[in-house]
Amino acid sequence: MDHSPAFRFRRFLNWFPLGLTYATLYMGRYNFNVVKNDIGTWYHLDKAEMGIIATAGFWTYGLAVALNGPLADRFGGRKAILMGAAGGALMNLIIGLMFLDGRTTHLLIVMSLLWSANMYFQSFGALSVVKVNSTWFHVRERGVFGGIFGIMISSGYFLATTIGAWILSRYHWTMIWIIPAGAMAFMCLVDYLLVRNRPSHAGLPDFDTGDGSNAHHAEDEPLPLRDLIKKVFHNPVVVALIFAEFCTGFVRQGVMLYFTEYLGEVYNLSKKAYLFWSTGIAFMVGGIVGGILCGWMSDKLFQSRRPPVAFLFYLAQVVMLTLLGFAFGRGTHGGQVWAVILLGLTAMFIFGVHGMLSGTASMDFGGRKAAATVTGALDGVQYIGSGLTGFGLGWVLKTYGWDGIATHGHTPTHAWVWVGCIIPFSFIGAYIMTRVWNAKAGSGAH
Repeated sequence: MDHSPAFRFRRFLNWFPLGLTYATLYMGRYNFNVVKNDIGTWYHLDKAEMGIIATAGFWTYGLAVALNGPLADRFGGRKAILMGAAGGALMNLIIGLMFLDGRTTHLLIVMSLLWSANMYFQSFGALSVVKVNSTWFHVRERGVFGGIFGIMISSGYFLATTIGAWILSRYHWTMIWIIPAGAMAFMCLVDYLLVRNRPSHAGLPDFDTGDGSNAHHAEDEPLPLRDLIKKVFHNPVVVALIFAEFCTGFVRQGVMLYFTEYLGEVYNLSKKAYLFWSTGIAFMVGGIVGGILCGWMSDKLFQSRRPPVAFLFYLAQVVMLTLLGFAFGRGTHGGQVWAVILLGLTAMFIFGVHGMLSGTASMDFGGRKAAATVTGALDGVQYIGSGLTGFGLGWVLKTYGWDGIATHGHTPTHAWVWVGCIIPFSFIGAYIMTRVWNAKAGSGAH
């Protein structure tokens, strides 16, 4: 697409604050992953019990993102991101103050409720990003946007993991909730000043995005709910993507929810070590490379078809997870470095698929008028899959350990139980992509 320099600059002022906000939302979401094993130790909660808190949040997010998708399509992505950032900031602040004050009676119940409330507001993040950018990016540019979406996710993991670990080493641990609250509140103000739903709201002409939507159809005339639902459940491609995203959710959170324990219990790597901090950098670099590579391959090698690239990335996940299971050189510095690098490579292929399906394909097959609804369906089902990694995978690891020997004080020799539960979902995701191999926006898939 040939856009004027003025348009490109204004579009940058739109998506860049959205991206930063999404990263701060991740900081206020995955801070739990960084500190959950510490909370479990301090308050005598095992992996399965801490997994209950995670599952409560995941399933709340999954339900909320599905229900809020049509809402975001009706009232616009700008209002959605403001609501998400403000609500996420408030809930992180409340959690931080609760722990700071020492009010931990019935912690499992209270934390599950507070974390669920946080995840409800978090659900507006992806919806708003996809909804807003569906009017600013043409179909032929959206593979690149999928890369940008991956960068947003990756930057969030960097903030949560690297900055989170730095916060833990420098300040009282409750600051891992309070500092993200401040970051989200600041970005809420920036979004209020800069983000606009569509080019015409910023004084620029709207244009045909090539996804089958009518560029001149007024935004204040949203599709009826029945038509929005048809966009999702009457489209076989979208239905296939929904099942694939369920698999993505299990793979993604199966890794991200337990990587801290993996590094600590299998490789004896402390969160206070600089090498642990570099895990966030590995996630960020891997996610950026994966997102950009996935988008470039889709647009340039497969003519804006998303499934072939997702298929390749799902298979690459299998390879990386298998290597993680071996636990090479555990207990040595070289082994610890190897584990961090492997986690970064695994993130590369996980985030690439996630950005491609939730960030790009949702715009393609939802169109400008239903982008948030389709995103909500994809992200919602993804988090249903994610929820199984909380109490489900947590119970498996508590019962059988990383290597099938759940003996207290035992140092695992490998992590086959962990990756063995995750790998089948990557295979299933790859198979689903073969069923929609030639699906492409604007080719009758709507």
